[in-house]
Amino acid sequence: MTYAFPPAWIPSLPIRGASDEFPVRRVYCVGRNYAEHAVEMGHDPDKEPPFFFQKNPDNLVLGAEFPYPSATKDVHHEIELVVALSRGGTDIPVDAGLDHVFGYAVGLDMTRRDLQAGAKKLGRPWEIAKAFEKSAPITEIVPATAIGHPASGAITLSVNGELRQAGDLSQMIWKTAEIIAHLSGLFELAPGDLIMTGTPAGVGPVARGDRLEGSVEGVGRLAVAVV
Repeated sequence: MTYAFPPAWIPSLPIRGASDEFPVRRVYCVGRNYAEHAVEMGHDPDKEPPFFFQKNPDNLVLGAEFPYPSATKDVHHEIELVVALSRGGTDIPVDAGLDHVFGYAVGLDMTRRDLQAGAKKLGRPWEIAKAFEKSAPITEIVPATAIGHPASGAITLSVNGELRQAGDLSQMIWKTAEIIAHLSGLFELAPGDLIMTGTPAGVGPVARGDRLEGSVEGVGRLAVAVV
């Protein structure tokens, strides 16, 4: 087969302890999956089923720099546990959800909050706020065979040494297996899919020159400079 122009490269992530890379197919994100974050965003977590939006695979960035994006004056950090799938399917039962997980990573869902607020007000999609270039700094993937399936443990983010976000994976409203089950009822999941599982309370703005340091206990650490 020939193409009118060279096809795009396949985004991929390194795997701890392996020479092979993890090819990324899609990036799903869970909104407001920690109760305190839902409250700080003006919502009642007890009344909402999970909802999802997407970033693009080529939004992922492994480098230590996050370029401050255009068209915004209010970019926020959101630290998240990322789930990487090695199996897919539709209507996956909750009790089989974890069988589809290849491993885990630490990621940041960087958000142009002012553009998101405008989109919400007008009832428009969030892509301009969520799916911009380099909006998803991320670590290598750690196989579940090495660390199991983390259901508890600290998830934190500091900016310039000041703690901004602090939560625990046990506080997720929808757990990993439940997220996979619910998402598979909406989309056909496949190997290579990533799921960003939501962020704890404490999201806030970043500025050029800031240094972000995030971690998920038992999974990894992520350090990013805003440039």
